[in-house]
Amino acid sequence: MISRKKLISKYIDFFSTKNHKKLVNFPLIPENDPTVLFITAGMQPLVPFLLGQKHPLGKRLCGVQKCIRTGDIESVGDKTHHTFFEMLGNWSLGDYWKKEAIEYSLEFLTKDLQISKEDISVTCFKGDKEVQKDEESSKIWQKLGINKIKFLGKKDNWWGPAGKTGPCGPDTEMFVNGVEIWNDVFMEYEKDTKGKYIQAKQKNVDTGMGVERTIALLNNLDDNYLTEAFLPIIKKIEEISGKKYSSSQEITRTIRIIADHIKAAVFILNDQIVPSNSERGYVLRRLIRRAIRYGQILGIKENFTSKLVNPIIKIYSDYPELLSNKKEIINELEKEENKFRKTLNSGIREFAKMVKSKKKISGKECFLYTNLMDFL
Repeated sequence: MISRKKLISKYIDFFSTKNHKKLVNFPLIPENDPTVLFITAGMQPLVPFLLGQKHPLGKRLCGVQKCIRTGDIESVGDKTHHTFFEMLGNWSLGDYWKKEAIEYSLEFLTKDLQISKEDISVTCFKGDKEVQKDEESSKIWQKLGINKIKFLGKKDNWWGPAGKTGPCGPDTEMFVNGVEIWNDVFMEYEKDTKGKYIQAKQKNVDTGMGVERTIALLNNLDDNYLTEAFLPIIKKIEEISGKKYSSSQEITRTIRIIADHIKAAVFILNDQIVPSNSERGYVLRRLIRRAIRYGQILGIKENFTSKLVNPIIKIYSDYPELLSNKKEIINELEKEENKFRKTLNSGIREFAKMVKSKKKISGKECFLYTNLMDFL
C-alpha cells in the first residue's frame, strides 16, 4: 500500500534527478493574485516567475502545494471531490517544453509508480477559433507508445488562468483505467484584461497531480475517502455519531462532507484566518457551519468539530505548524460551533412560533429563516 507521504517523496525524488529544485509549501493565502481568495493550484505562487521574473531556485522546480477550491462545493460528498487537497507539480520556467514534460510524466508513471502503458490513455486540446489544435503533444505520446488519444475542447483540455488574467494554455491529461491522474499544462498564452489570448513571451510547463486521487488509484480504491488522507477522520466521525460510513448512501455522503469541510477549515484556521461574514472568513464560516448541519443529519447534538482536529494533525504530521497552532484551531472551532448552535436554536424557535401563529408563511419569512440558518 503506497502512502500519501511515500507518493510525495517519490515524486520529489524523481524530479530532483531531473534537476528540479524543491519548492516550499506556500500558505493558502495568495500573495500575488488579488482576484482569488485562496491558492487553488500549485502554480499560483509562481505567477510572477511564469510571467518572466527569475526564480531564485532556477528554471526547473517541483513540489507539493496545499489548495482550497470552493467552486464545486456542491459536488463534495461524492468519491472524488474535495475542498482541501494537495497538488504535486513540476514546472519549467522557459526551459524544457512539451517533449521533455511528456517524457518525464510517462517515465514517472510507468517506472516509479509501476503503471502499465496499456492502462494509460491521454487527451489533448482539439483547438478552436482562438487557438490551434495541439498536434505536437499527440505526436509525442504516439512516439512513446501511447495510442489511446482523444482530442477535447477548452472545457476539458485547457487550463487557466487561475484568476481573471494571466498564464494559460492547452493541456494534455493522463488517465489510468479511465481515472484522471495527471495534467501537463503548456502555458503558451496569457489572457489579458479584454479576455483575449496572446502569445506568452515565456513558454512554461505547469503540471498537476492530485495526491488524494492518485493514492486511491495506486491502492486500488475507487473512493478517495477510504485512503489514509481521510480514513482516520471518517473513523472519528463514526465514533462520535454511532453511524457507519458504508451503512447507506446518505450517511456515506454526509460523513464525506463533514470530513472534507473540517479538514479544509483546519488548514484555513492554520493560516490565521478566523470565521467572519466576509471573504475568506465567510468561506471558513460556511464550511464549519455546513459541517455542523450535516452533523445534525447524523444525530450529533453536541459540539464535535474540534474532536476531528487530532486525526487531521496525525494525517498531516509533515505540517508541523498544525501541531503548533492546535490550541488556537480548536478554540476557533469551538467558538464558531457554539455561536452557530445558538443561532440555529434561536432560528428554530422563531420559525416554530411562525408556524404556530400563522396558517400561511410568506416567501419572505421563509427566506429570512433560511438566511438565519446560514449554512448554505
